[in-house]
Amino acid sequence: MDTREFCVKPVGVVHAGGESYSIEIAEPFRPALAGLDGFGHILVLWWADQVATEELRSETVCRKPYTKGPDTIGIFATRSPVRPNPIALSTVPVLGIDTAAGIIEVPFIDADDGTPVLDIKPYLPATERIREVRVPAWSAHWPQWYEDNWGFDWAAEFTFED
Repeated sequence: MDTREFCVKPVGVVHAGGESYSIEIAEPFRPALAGLDGFGHILVLWWADQVATEELRSETVCRKPYTKGPDTIGIFATRSPVRPNPIALSTVPVLGIDTAAGIIEVPFIDADDGTPVLDIKPYLPATERIREVRVPAWSAHWPQWYEDNWGFDWAAEFTFED
């Protein structure tokens, strides 16, 4: 097995406060925002720094994270930030971009205030959207489209057990 280690440096940080959400890009990386303003959504890769302990990074199985899911499930079958490399991925709509200030305004992101952002990529339907997907029966009732998430009771789907 490959045992190389990698050094990853953040390109920005999440700002999350009350009803306001944004991603601030560090000054050296602001030129990378050129052309992003034409996209309606972005993929944000972020480091779940609040769960980046050695103990949590060694977790490979968790107990029933989903109310209708199996009693145990492998970490790779979850979207949990608790994983060997706590890299998270969020797809978010873009409300606006201030390239000079390095600010991307978003309506929401499931990352905490101060979360390091590792990378940003444009959402491209030709490469991200899949017409025929397969999911386990316990999650088949989840919304099929991003826009349908807003009215869905996600809190009822998770057990939030330790």
